[in-house]
Amino acid sequence: MSPLISRRLGRPAAALAVLSALALAVPGVTATAAPLAAAAPTAAGVPAAAGVPTAAAAPAAATAPQVAAGWAAGTRAYLVISAPADTAAARSAVTANGGTVFASYDAIGVIVAHSTSAGFATAVRGAAGVQQVGATRTSDVPADAYNPALPANPAQAATTLTESNRWDMTQIKADQAWAVSTGSATVKVGVLDTGVDDQHQDLAPNFDAADSASCAYGKADTRTGAWRDVDTHGTHVAGTIAAAKNGKGVVGVAPGVKIASVRIAEPTSTLFYAENTVCGFVWAGDHGFKVTNNSYYTDPWQFNCPDNVDQAAIIEGVKRAQEYAEGKGSLQVAAAGNSDYDLANKTTDSESPNDSTPVTRTISNACLDIPTELPGVVTVAAMGSGSAKASYSNFGRGVIDVAAPGGDGANGVYSTLPGGKYGTKSGTSMASPHVTGVAALIASADPTLTPAGIRARLATQANDVACPGSDGRCTGTTANNAFFGEGQVDALKAVGGTTTPPTGTYFENLTDAAIADNATVDSPIAVTGVTGNAPAALKVGVDIKHTYRGDLVISLVAPNGTVYLLEDFANGDSADNVAKTYTVNASASAANGTWKLRVKDGASGDTGTIDAWNLTF
Repeated sequence: MSPLISRRLGRPAAALAVLSALALAVPGVTATAAPLAAAAPTAAGVPAAAGVPTAAAAPAAATAPQVAAGWAAGTRAYLVISAPADTAAARSAVTANGGTVFASYDAIGVIVAHSTSAGFATAVRGAAGVQQVGATRTSDVPADAYNPALPANPAQAATTLTESNRWDMTQIKADQAWAVSTGSATVKVGVLDTGVDDQHQDLAPNFDAADSASCAYGKADTRTGAWRDVDTHGTHVAGTIAAAKNGKGVVGVAPGVKIASVRIAEPTSTLFYAENTVCGFVWAGDHGFKVTNNSYYTDPWQFNCPDNVDQAAIIEGVKRAQEYAEGKGSLQVAAAGNSDYDLANKTTDSESPNDSTPVTRTISNACLDIPTELPGVVTVAAMGSGSAKASYSNFGRGVIDVAAPGGDGANGVYSTLPGGKYGTKSGTSMASPHVTGVAALIASADPTLTPAGIRARLATQANDVACPGSDGRCTGTTANNAFFGEGQVDALKAVGGTTTPPTGTYFENLTDAAIADNATVDSPIAVTGVTGNAPAALKVGVDIKHTYRGDLVISLVAPNGTVYLLEDFANGDSADNVAKTYTVNASASAANGTWKLRVKDGASGDTGTIDAWNLTF
C-alpha cells in the first residue's frame, strides 16, 4: 500500500491504482524547494501500534508495550467477536485452540488473537460465546509486533517560507474564516494515519502528545514517539487540518485546535489492518477526540464482503469500534478513495488482497470500503482547483457526503512533511483533512453538538456543486449528486461568518491565459461606465495557478500604459499559485479603458495559467 491515493487516500493522479488499503494520497511530493520523488500512497489503513488497553479501560500511562507471547513464523492475526462486555468465553476459546489474546476491547466484544494454527479460525467459530472469527490479513504478522521499534525522529530543517493564501484554502474560504475564528484549543482532532512528526515547526504548537499513541498491530503503544510518521502521509494530513498560524510555512483549516496522532500504519508495509483501525477508534473514543481523520482503507481488502466469513468479521469489528467512538462523542471523517470508482455500483475488485497476491473477484454493493462506507462516517470526495471532480476521486450517488479540495494535475495540496519540510500531494487523502478541519471549526463554534449534529452542519453548510454536463456518471441534482454529495464544505459558514460582497463597480476576466517559461502574458479587462479616474484603493483580485511562484513578477497595466507593480516574488519562493487581492493607488489613471494583468515568468521549468482576475472600483 503506498501513500498516494492507495489506501492512504492521497496519491498522484497517475498512480490511481489501489495501493494498499486506503492511503488516499496522490503525491507529487515536493520538499521545500526541491520536489521529492512521487511516492505511492499507502493502502487504506495505517497500522496500529502495540500495547493497547482493553476498550473499557482508562488509558494507561506510557509504558513499554507488553509482549503477549513469543513471536513465531507463520503467526496470523484474527478478530474474534463476542457479545460486548462478555469476552471471557471467547478468550478461553482462543487459548484452548492454539491461539493467544494479543489485545482485547471488552467494551465492544472484539478480541485481537494470534495463532500459527491453520485450523484456528474454524475451531474457534464453533466455540461457545463466539459470534464471528475472521483473519485480518493474508500475510504473517511481523515479528516487530512483539517488540515494536520506535519510528525515527527526523532532524528538523528551519524554513524561510512564509504563510500565504493557497488555492485549496481560498476555495473553501478558510482564509476568510480565520478572521472570525481559528478554532478552539479545547477541540481535539485525531489523525489516524501513518503517524505525525510532532517536532515540525508548524505542528508542534498544536500537537497533543498526551493523547497520541501507535495502534500498529492492534495494540496501543504509548511510548514517547511511537506516534511518529513511518512515511510522510500522516504529517501532510495533519498540516492541512491544523498547521499553526505562526507566520511560517502553511496554515491549516483550523489552526487553533489540537491534533493528536494515532499511528495505525505498520512500518515497512505502511498497511492499515482492521485490528489497527479498531484500536484507533477505541482510542479516539476514550481520549475525547471530537473528530478523527481517516485517509485510508482497511487493508488488505479494498472492499470487505459480508458473504466472506473473514471479511464479515472485519466489517463487524471495525463497525463496533466506530460506533463506540461515535457514542463517546467522536465524528469520523474518511476519504472516498482514488480509483475513479462508482461506490454505488460495485461490480469488481481487482486490487485485493494487497498484502499478498491480488485476484479479480466479482462483488456487489453489499461489499464495503471501510471505514468510509460505515454508517455515521462522513465520506469525502476530492475536487481539483475549481468546481471539477478530481480525476481519480471515487464517487457514488448516496455514498459521497461532501467534497473538498484534494488536488489534481499541477494543482496539488501543499502541506507539512516530516523534518520541518513542506510539499504537495493529491488525493482524497488530501480532501478528507479539509473536511476534518471544517468539522473542527463547527465543533469549536458550538461545543454542544453531537457527531450527528456536526455531520448535519457539514451537509447543510456545503455549497452546491452541479454535475458536469459532459459526464453521465454524475447522477442526482445540483443539491446532492454522485460526484460531490451535498457540495463543497465551507469553512466561513462553519465559524458563522459571511462573505462580504465587493463594493463599487466590479469587472472580471475568467478566460484562462497560459504562462509560458521565460515569457510575459497580458490578460485584459475592458472597463466602461466608471466616471473619472480610478480610485486610490483599487482592488485587484488575482487567481494564478503556477508550480513555482518565485518565477513570477505580477503587474497591473492601466489604459494609459502606466505599470503598477503588484508583486515580484522572491526567487526562492517555491510555493504553488497566487490567490490574493492587491490594493493599488491608481488615482492618476483614467478608469475607463482596457486594463491588463501582466505576468512575467523569469525562469525555466515551471509554467502556469492566469485562471481569473478582477477589478473593483
